[in-house]
Amino acid sequence: MARPTKVEICEVGPRDGLQAEKYFVPTADKIRLINKLIDAGVPRIEFSSFVSPRAVPQLVDVVEVLEGLDRTKGTVLSALVPNAKGAIRACQAGVDEIIVFMSASESHNLKNVNRTVDESLAGFEEVAKIAGDAGIPVHGAIATALGCPFEGDMPVKKLEYVARHYKEFGFTGVGFGDTTGMATPPVVQRAVRHIQDTVPDLPIHLHFHNTRGIGLVNVLTGLDEGITHYDASFGGMGGCPFAPKATGNICTEDLVHMLDEMGIETGIDLSRMIDVAHDVQDVMGRELPGQVMKAGPRLQLHSMDDVATAAG
Repeated sequence: MARPTKVEICEVGPRDGLQAEKYFVPTADKIRLINKLIDAGVPRIEFSSFVSPRAVPQLVDVVEVLEGLDRTKGTVLSALVPNAKGAIRACQAGVDEIIVFMSASESHNLKNVNRTVDESLAGFEEVAKIAGDAGIPVHGAIATALGCPFEGDMPVKKLEYVARHYKEFGFTGVGFGDTTGMATPPVVQRAVRHIQDTVPDLPIHLHFHNTRGIGLVNVLTGLDEGITHYDASFGGMGGCPFAPKATGNICTEDLVHMLDEMGIETGIDLSRMIDVAHDVQDVMGRELPGQVMKAGPRLQLHSMDDVATAAG
């Protein structure tokens, strides 16, 4: 299959990147950073989550954040919801899109949301009705889709089971979450092809972590399979708090740089995206794992006067 010439990147840093942080990022900083993402041309942003403030205190200001965002430029503002109560709050706040998630793995789903797979699916049917009545689309994500830290490789039949329910609920697509970075190219290829064959007409999104250093390699595999939707996080932040040794997502500016070099359109201004990553790093007060934010684009040239000349 020919690689796509255009892809959509969903920035998940404001939610996935900040949710497990000990430091509460001030609401004004969140609003400023997300508005900078909008100005950089990011087409879709997972800006926060309507979860219990006790469970995720970092995102307690979800409504205030949404109220401060620039909604004039067409960026889709998505929010994660865990249940019907969260869906009601999200609809009342007026989000553009609702995202629900569960694990394909029974073990991880119990750890992550304290529900069985079927219990989660039953709850999502209610979310679908609430969102449908409000005219808000729902996207369904599957955590541990490409490997579980407790169960190992995830049988594609389990992905199919969840994806079929998502399609029945009228969800706009299914996201494969590589929660602990266990994906490799053959794993990605197998999962994508199986769902394309068994649950056609349900768009697939890919959400990779860079735990083992091959996140962008897995993106290349996704591109080869015709996938046009990818999640990424500014500076490479993120990681599931309920998965052992989890690390950050693939880095948004690194992904944009790679796609730019391949001639694949994203609509995102790389220089502005790098500026956002540096801003996030300053807010967090620590070095982030992104690479392009450190080195700059490939053809960013330097003056010879700035480099010492070898002696001898």
